[in-house]
Amino acid sequence: MPDDTLQKQFPPYVAEKGEEYMSEKQLAHFREMLESVKRELAGDIERTVHTMQDEATVFADPNDRASQESDIALELRNRDRERKLIKKIDEAIARINAGEYGYCDSCGVEIGLKRLEARPTATLCIDCKTLEEMRERQVAK
Repeated sequence: MPDDTLQKQFPPYVAEKGEEYMSEKQLAHFREMLESVKRELAGDIERTVHTMQDEATVFADPNDRASQESDIALELRNRDRERKLIKKIDEAIARINAGEYGYCDSCGVEIGLKRLEARPTATLCIDCKTLEEMRERQVAK
């Protein structure tokens, strides 16, 4: 789901002065955001299944068949990516229920409202995520 669509649908949460981090209002905002994205992704997956069943055509021309198979493979890859995102959304909702949402899994500090607005499934603060990415680049070399 493009970030601009998410931003139009859910304007960024503006904390009131002196509001406690991860207050009930903030948690409700992020829960609503996550559940909305999950519903939209589930709808996309459902539409893809129906479309693929409806468009099951056997082409005589090998080029047409190859093109169709390529399109199907791309669509399935996208849906697999969305399935993984739904899993992350479910984990984020579970963290909200457990009272752990909004805090870094690695160091325990606040992830921050702006980061969570941009990536509501984030589990690491920006510093820990940067370190993780640096380690990944070093291992990849």
